[in-house]
Amino acid sequence: MGCRSAIVFFAASLAMSGWGASLIKEAPRFSLQDTSGATHTDAEWKGSNVVLFFLTTDCPISNGYVPEMNRIAKEYGSRGVRFYGVMTDTSVPLADLRKHVKDFAYMFPVLIDPTQILVKYTNADTNPESAVISPRSGLVYLGRIDNRVEGFGQARNQATVHELRDAIDASLTGKPVAKAFVQPVGCSIIPVK
Repeated sequence: MGCRSAIVFFAASLAMSGWGASLIKEAPRFSLQDTSGATHTDAEWKGSNVVLFFLTTDCPISNGYVPEMNRIAKEYGSRGVRFYGVMTDTSVPLADLRKHVKDFAYMFPVLIDPTQILVKYTNADTNPESAVISPRSGLVYLGRIDNRVEGFGQARNQATVHELRDAIDASLTGKPVAKAFVQPVGCSIIPVK
């Protein structure tokens, strides 16, 4: 088990053992613009379940998941869950980011995170990767969206396991997330120096 997996496993064990929270309780303070120029802050998260999708413009797996991300955002957005994309590649020019968001028709704000504050907060390392943040427990899930892509060159027509949806459902009902971490498949997030 890698270091990140061990930390997430330990956090999930604490949450399920009655300690009631993951190791990471509060979101960092931030003020980030999205690709339309609107500013978003950590204050928007207060009292809400939040889902982050870690993305980049040139990852075919990430781009292939946009329709499912939009479906999940539409379904759960009506239940009060807040959704944000987080652009992880800090070297892409703003004009290219805006074109990408428009071309792929994202249905939620896509944040520009030049210092990768949200990547560091969640410890995400893959595009696409999803994170569920509960207002009660902090980060409760990190990992793949579903099992449609099992590995490079290993994809099925439809997912049979929906870890992100399961995590959102659990968080909305106040129950522990059954799997706090599921290894995502995709393109590596290049950390900023």
